[in-house]
Amino acid sequence: MPRWPNAVLVSLVGVLALAACGTPEAERSVPVGPSATGGQVINTSPDQPRIRADKVAEIAAKVPEAIRADGKLTVGVSGEGYPPLAFRADDDRTLIGVEPDIAQLVADVLGLELELQPTSWENLFLVIRSGQNEVGFSNITVTEERKDIYDFASYRVDSLGWEVKKDGKIEKIEKPADIAGLTVSVGSGTNQEQVLLRWNEQNKAAGLAEAKIVYYQRPTEYQLALRSGRIDAYFGPNPALVYHAAVSGETKIVGVVPGGGEVPAQIAAMTKKDNNLVPALSEALNVVIRNGRYQEVLARWGLSDEAIPASEVNPPGLPRP
Repeated sequence: MPRWPNAVLVSLVGVLALAACGTPEAERSVPVGPSATGGQVINTSPDQPRIRADKVAEIAAKVPEAIRADGKLTVGVSGEGYPPLAFRADDDRTLIGVEPDIAQLVADVLGLELELQPTSWENLFLVIRSGQNEVGFSNITVTEERKDIYDFASYRVDSLGWEVKKDGKIEKIEKPADIAGLTVSVGSGTNQEQVLLRWNEQNKAAGLAEAKIVYYQRPTEYQLALRSGRIDAYFGPNPALVYHAAVSGETKIVGVVPGGGEVPAQIAAMTKKDNNLVPALSEALNVVIRNGRYQEVLARWGLSDEAIPASEVNPPGLPRP
């Protein structure tokens, strides 16, 4: 997975730049490019005309009876608010974003009603492992360690970004030496935390100062810390960071790296290992990849550059820590 070039980042910022205050219209947008007309619309209202797919009977039949017995696909998503991944609409209740949209496509192909279950990142893995939720769509990176407990069906590439104050002194973060001595924040228990810990180890081995790591539970907490200067930078999923930088106008992205830091990574739907659901999930994803519905969803949220050519069952994951 290549790094996103600067031109792609600029384009994505333009796509995701939204008005910061609520409006009564169903959809809001900021034009992409120099013209004041013809821009892409990002809908943040509760009225979400989601892109839908048709049921494919032969794939739906592969869903284990224990899972399809109630006619629903129970999907765990982050309830903590990371637009454009998964977040609350303008009514502060309805869950919207690219993750719910892709989950909807999969549920449609499987002939099941989508039931979204918001939860915290830490709890997501527990509810999937217990079977309380049948699958997770929450920007989950495939790792070899996670594959011991879960099965995966890939659907996006994974990119991580560095966000800093717009008027600050930091202009570039591309390698471990660039964070030496900084105070940085990252989500606990995430793949990006593992990347950051490895970078600290590399700095230590090179005789450089380690970065001080500060953890926050919610996006609003790190955003406040960044604005107030309590942290120098935040490391997280690039789409969410670009969205926040565009909306707030107070931050900027100064570096983008593959999901593994040094190696490519994939985002995937996650389900309990050996529950026999993952083949149907992957086949459903490949149906919507082939018929173009998948690409329509990514384009709707400005994430076309994260598309993959095909879904894989348990693709190579990031190496163990």
